[in-house]
Amino acid sequence: MLEKSFGLLFFLRKPKNYTSGPIPIYLKLTVDGLSKELSAKRKCLAADWNAASGRLTGRKESVRELNYYLDSLEQKVYQAKRKLIDNDQEITVDAIKDVLTGADEHKIMILEVFEDHNKQMKALEGIEYAGNTIVRYETTMNHVRSFIRWKYLLDDLDIKKLDYEFIDQFCFWFKSVQKCNHNSTMKYLSNFKKIVLTCVKKRQLTADPFSDFKFSKKPVEKIALTDDDLEKISKKQFSSDRLDRVRDIFLFSCYTGLSYADVEKLKSSEILRGMDNELWIFTRRQKTHSRTRVPLLPEAKVILERYKDNPKCLNSGLVLPVLSNQKMNSYLKEIASIAGVSKDLTFHIARHTFATTITLNHGVPIETVSKMLGHANIKQTQHYAKLTDKKISDDMRDLNLKRGIAID
Repeated sequence: MLEKSFGLLFFLRKPKNYTSGPIPIYLKLTVDGLSKELSAKRKCLAADWNAASGRLTGRKESVRELNYYLDSLEQKVYQAKRKLIDNDQEITVDAIKDVLTGADEHKIMILEVFEDHNKQMKALEGIEYAGNTIVRYETTMNHVRSFIRWKYLLDDLDIKKLDYEFIDQFCFWFKSVQKCNHNSTMKYLSNFKKIVLTCVKKRQLTADPFSDFKFSKKPVEKIALTDDDLEKISKKQFSSDRLDRVRDIFLFSCYTGLSYADVEKLKSSEILRGMDNELWIFTRRQKTHSRTRVPLLPEAKVILERYKDNPKCLNSGLVLPVLSNQKMNSYLKEIASIAGVSKDLTFHIARHTFATTITLNHGVPIETVSKMLGHANIKQTQHYAKLTDKKISDDMRDLNLKRGIAID
């Protein structure tokens, strides 16, 4: 609906108890006889003001800049009016004011966007996303919340406030306040970047605040058990069934290369005869859903046989009575201490042990290892391929034998 009358006027308003100095400039909007006054957020001297034109007089650079600012503000008023007309909205002084101040727009908040993303992930748990992945994004969202409170003293922040400084300070906060190492910081920021890029694609953000941010990872030495470590753990007699069970499940992973999540969900129906008539594992990785096919080594077969009549396994159809990852890792530290293994034992070491000590160090080609680990390409497997001192020693011993050199 069009207005009957429209007026726009800039004027000076002296504050109470005014004596001298610059006076605030105001904008008066009038629509159909109703008026609203808005601060122009600028000041000038009364002697420089021309009330008839609603502008300053003079040729100084400061005068030209202020007049240009008032021209731009006037233009914004007419743009706001056009926006209301285009959206078939009634033109009133309040409506124009709301457009000018942004009150007519629904602010998109960072944590709201993140929460919506996580809810969608949760709805697809077990279909497209593993439980651990969902937990990782929940943790990242909580870090974003804590950072906003630390940096901005707010419970949430308009997504339009996202810029390079936000990302740079977020990185600093992880390392200084949270005491995160460099690689953990990069992982959290990478998770957050996924949310940000979604906003860019939806045009909720005009630019990617990560565009100038450099992601990097520092190399980390992967820990694997040696043959001697495996022997110590496998032959050690423990005083509790609990430790025996955790030890067996851990060793099963060492001899199959399955991650904790994959061992936890492994079903009896996924243990089948392969093309060689031997027992194989035929499953999909929980993390990537890629196919994994692993022939069972004798040590793994013995462990499966040990738990074939376990009540929990019989009721669930699972091959092993796996505890929570937190409990498993806690008990593994106890097992390492009792067995005399100096390494900081965690379940993930088992997968690395399979890749290096069990397979690569015994001459299994990296292509075969990659396939058994369920990797999409060889590049994912290459970081496991660092040779141990023992492998180097064995290879050089073989070289000396071939050269006919006596070995002490």
